[in-house]
Amino acid sequence: MAEKRDISEYVSSLVGSKKFGPQVVCNRTLPKISAAFQEAPVTTSSRIISLLEKVGVRKLYSHQVESLQHTAAGKDLIVSTPTASGKSLIYNVPVIQSLLDDQNARSLYLFPLKALAQDQLKTVSNLLGKLTDVTDKKVRQAAVYDGDTSAYQRSKIRKDPPAILITNPEMLHLSILPFHESWIDLFKNLRHLVIDEVHVYRGVFGSHMAWVIRRLLRVAHHYGADPRITMLSATIGNPKILAEKLTGRESVVVAESGAPVSAKHVLFLNPWDNPAYAASQLLEAAVKRDLRTIVYTKSRRMTELISMWTSPKLGPMKDKVSAYRAGFLPEERREIERDLSRGNLIGVISTSALELGIDIGDLDLCILVGYPGSIMSTWQRGGRVGRAQRDSAIILLAGEDALDQYYMNNPDDFFSRSPEHAALNPFNSKIMQQHLHCAAAELPISSAEPFAQNTQVAEELNDLTEHAVLYQDRNQTRWIASRKRPHRDVHLRGDGSRLAVINKESGEIIGEIDGGRALKETHDGAVYIHRSKTLVVIKLDLEGREVIVDEQNISYYTRPTVVKHTEILNEVNRYLIGDTEVCYGQLRVTERVTGYHKINQRTGKIISKQQLDLPEEIIETEGVWFNIHETHRKNMVERKAHFMGAIHAMEHMMIALFPLLVLCDRNDIGGISCPEHEQTNGSSIFIYDGYHGGAGLCLEVFPRSEELLRRSLATIQGCECENGCPSCVHSPKCGSGNRPIDKDAAAELFSKLVNASPDKHSTTRRSPVINALNRPASKSKKENEDYPKKLAALPERYTVFDLETKRGASEVGGWGRADKMGVSVAVAYDSTLDDYITFLDEEMNEFVSYLQKQEIVIGFNIERFDYQVLSAYTDFALHTLPTFDILTEIKKRLGYRLSLDRIAEHTLGEKKSADGLQALRWYKEGKLKELVRYCRKDVEITRDILLHGLEKGHLLFRNKARDLVRLPCSFDERIYDIISDR
Repeated sequence: MAEKRDISEYVSSLVGSKKFGPQVVCNRTLPKISAAFQEAPVTTSSRIISLLEKVGVRKLYSHQVESLQHTAAGKDLIVSTPTASGKSLIYNVPVIQSLLDDQNARSLYLFPLKALAQDQLKTVSNLLGKLTDVTDKKVRQAAVYDGDTSAYQRSKIRKDPPAILITNPEMLHLSILPFHESWIDLFKNLRHLVIDEVHVYRGVFGSHMAWVIRRLLRVAHHYGADPRITMLSATIGNPKILAEKLTGRESVVVAESGAPVSAKHVLFLNPWDNPAYAASQLLEAAVKRDLRTIVYTKSRRMTELISMWTSPKLGPMKDKVSAYRAGFLPEERREIERDLSRGNLIGVISTSALELGIDIGDLDLCILVGYPGSIMSTWQRGGRVGRAQRDSAIILLAGEDALDQYYMNNPDDFFSRSPEHAALNPFNSKIMQQHLHCAAAELPISSAEPFAQNTQVAEELNDLTEHAVLYQDRNQTRWIASRKRPHRDVHLRGDGSRLAVINKESGEIIGEIDGGRALKETHDGAVYIHRSKTLVVIKLDLEGREVIVDEQNISYYTRPTVVKHTEILNEVNRYLIGDTEVCYGQLRVTERVTGYHKINQRTGKIISKQQLDLPEEIIETEGVWFNIHETHRKNMVERKAHFMGAIHAMEHMMIALFPLLVLCDRNDIGGISCPEHEQTNGSSIFIYDGYHGGAGLCLEVFPRSEELLRRSLATIQGCECENGCPSCVHSPKCGSGNRPIDKDAAAELFSKLVNASPDKHSTTRRSPVINALNRPASKSKKENEDYPKKLAALPERYTVFDLETKRGASEVGGWGRADKMGVSVAVAYDSTLDDYITFLDEEMNEFVSYLQKQEIVIGFNIERFDYQVLSAYTDFALHTLPTFDILTEIKKRLGYRLSLDRIAEHTLGEKKSADGLQALRWYKEGKLKELVRYCRKDVEITRDILLHGLEKGHLLFRNKARDLVRLPCSFDERIYDIISDR
């Protein structure tokens, strides 16, 4: 191994080289910053000070002191300071102090990754181990409770919880909250809740996490606890807002760090060649100097390529470099982490999977292959180097993306720009409903609970009740879950539908892919790279949740082609920028992968185009759209400028620069440009959150839309290309292959939009925005104000009937042969007579004729049973009768059936007079009078259940947990639909 050289020599060699020197567009050295110390707060006990001295901490940084003061005052706290600033001490000190004060005190630590939990266990165990030197009290220890914890250990932890329980969001959601009765000691004594790496809880994951935390606090309050919350975050632009959206509680912010910072070289390179290849060369030079290096890439494929290119050039050191990405199996990732921490590896190439604070030892050099997408992520990744107070370096290798080139051309903006805002949407309707269902399963939701008073929450509770996901009790004071454990159907990260990637030859699972990406990235024929091996997808099996791949020697990659359609569901807000209407609201986006292109790896040229037949994907989300004034379109068309090419380029440009304004990846955002949209009556550019229900991204950017337009204009004008390129208006994920694109026309139109005067044209709205596209009139009561309600929904001529049979199921070979059972008696309630009519076996032809004369036929289980019995007596298709089957409606609501007796007992307060077996005995004994009386009583009960459902809008029954609950019913709506369809 070569003698280790310092990072300054490496940087000097790089800047002085003939090849790379001219590619350096920015070379700055961030100066060393000395530590700012303060005296420990007066509330800090002498035992804590002694403990800190035992672990080598003799002074506290200013931000640590400020944080401890807030916690001592009983405030929730978010600390947003750089990587390696000593944040763990901020929560460990008050947690340990609470243990010294009360041996029963419990604390819960949440980390987004299992590896982070294991790191923290080592840290806190070291502190707890030193407690014996400062106190005579026996103090409980810490334990990790995650997917790797054995069943024996889990049981042991539940029975006797540790002082500090370390876990992750999924385990909290799936294994702790649903079984809180097994964790009473934890929740009853919960003093502190620590949430680390809070900046990752954004977008959909953050929206889920906001509800997991609300559920946690709700359970804690149930057991009488009110824990203080301490949150730790990388440096972001809106820590207070993020913290308060996550917890629903007020938080104080500590954002000024007092930790020392070593000198750091920051270089921007605009490579002549492929940035991944340049990264490989820089990594090779670093490893040969024994400089511990981490390379961050923006894709799994690039991670594998750099590893594949670098290792062969290192000779005997080739095993000192490894790739690392989320697609690896857990055991592979843990092994790489251990090798890094122990120094067995010198270089690692990773996606964002290693961005968080996993302990991988002290590093010297961070190479970023492409701008990470945010200021926050850039400094978070760069913070992995120089931790031992040694000088370090960050090298940003620009790609062709617009954001990369924006900072190559504006480096001062990078160094002066504040970190982005983190966005999440706790009121995403789909996510809210999922977690309200979980919350009700954990503890029935009382109408008096504070969060149930929220208007949006109340709306979702009502909707869940309407769809029988939640039941209300008889007095409508509580909501009760329809299922005992709905948690398994709620996935906190993505849609939860993951597919296994399987090697065709070995049958081995080599990785996995999220269902949301499978159609675009692992369709039949797609190229998939895993650990430097190139594989081709042989089969995408969506139903079987499998992707079959085969290793092949090829020289191309693939890119999907996609078609989209956007529908405006609701406009929430709008304002004018010049003469352009900027709108925000709900959208429905339909997307379909129609095929893919094979593209030569070296030239980037399309080799061939292939067609695919794949299902549509539909999401309802939030978006921003720009309605472009018709005058601009006419002017461009008259001059024969390419208007569609202009708005398509504008869409790409705005999506590319979206991450300047909000913490996200361009893949979190979608867009569609429409030269003529049927709802806006003109040209519109749509940009939307790429997640069902929205992630809060467009909501965050909507008020800053003018800034987005102006920065887009500046970027296009500053790009030296002629016709558009990846540095400005070309998108790597464009579903139409970046066609058509007109850069000059886009620049012209951007300029007109931002410089237009509001009074230059009429600013009258084009048309009122409707809630949905024009569709055939619905027959639902919600859209028909004249719809007959309650009992008025019944027509003048209707019947309610039931019948009894001669033979039972066991006598004819099962319930599926009901046509062999024969009718002993049928009884019908006749609305025109307001009386009952009896039909015997020999009168079945008359009975069928009677049914045919009714405006609607009503019964309980008549579609599945009674009509089948009657089918032996007639050739008439009984299922064509206008039929309202109460049991069918109940099953639609509940997903399962209820007996007539079960409903009658709780809704009407009466039970059936007998049962079917008794009715069979009466028939065989010739007791016709008793048989008719029994059948008539069933008809009477069925009619009264019908009338109760119509009048009250609900039925009552005891669910599987024996709770007496309401079952909402819309009998009037359904009867109206049936009669209208005749």
